[in-house]
Amino acid sequence: MTPAFRDELLALWSDVSNAGGSVGFVPPVTVEDIRPELISHLRAMAEGRARLLVALDDEGRAVGTVFLFQNTHRLMRHWVWLYTVMLHPSVQGRGAGRELMAAAEEAARSLDGVEGIRLTLRGGEGLERFYGSCGYKEVGRVPGAIKAGEGDFRDDVTMWLSLH
Repeated sequence: MTPAFRDELLALWSDVSNAGGSVGFVPPVTVEDIRPELISHLRAMAEGRARLLVALDDEGRAVGTVFLFQNTHRLMRHWVWLYTVMLHPSVQGRGAGRELMAAAEEAARSLDGVEGIRLTLRGGEGLERFYGSCGYKEVGRVPGAIKAGEGDFRDDVTMWLSLH
């Protein structure tokens, strides 16, 4: 992880967030708002608890990410979390998201003993349809658990992909 690539990921995360993407922030945000969260993800990678998959454009720039976090709870090591699934708005709608999700599934399948993938999403954005089309099933929903703005409460939706 070079400083330049880290900055590229920060810019991507900021662009996605400011375009309305539901990746842990609500607009407006700056790279400095996002930096602590990315550092936390990178620390997990350094500790061997997470893997990063990156989608690159034709010029080799990062246009998408997904982090696979291994579950450390002794009763739940048979599944992984997907975090920070994002795709730059300039490349959405062309199949890159499905390719990124397929790569995440393949990466999870390569991990010993992993039988499923779990992710959560912010309701009200249509993301359930996208993940559903990638094979995920909605397995839980907490109404109003995410505050996306003043008076804007969204459901916290849990989705699951069985790797059997």
